[in-house]
Amino acid sequence: MKFLKPFLIFLIINFGALGLGVLLMGEAATSDWYTSMHQAPWTPPNWVFGAAWSFIMLCFSIYMALLYLKQPSKKVITLFIIQFILNVSWNFVFFNQHLISAGLATITALTFIVTVFLVTYFQLMKFKSLLILPYLIWICIATSLNLYILIYN
Repeated sequence: MKFLKPFLIFLIINFGALGLGVLLMGEAATSDWYTSMHQAPWTPPNWVFGAAWSFIMLCFSIYMALLYLKQPSKKVITLFIIQFILNVSWNFVFFNQHLISAGLATITALTFIVTVFLVTYFQLMKFKSLLILPYLIWICIATSLNLYILIYN
């Protein structure tokens, strides 16, 4: 029962971030701007993004709830807030404003923050750190996709 409350809070916030990100990106992946660009050969089909992000945010919500229960500190919450802002703002910067370089800077910062979570709390979280790996792997892929678009467009 102790786990359920923070899990639900993080779950609502994380899925809220996904919803806000979709709202801020506008037509996004179906827009002429995006579809006319040279995209990386490893770009997944559009449906994969929704499935991947849903799984990632479920795992990240579990991770955050467990981390917060072990270490309810301002540092954990501050990192989480920074992660939230970067995650949501990338959609707006890249898709809505078409700022590819700024998008790359934003997603690189997000990759750094997710890595900070993994490295900083690895000893505390041990095998539970596996819960943040899908996020880190996916964000590295997304960073490479953003970089490819910057280089080839």
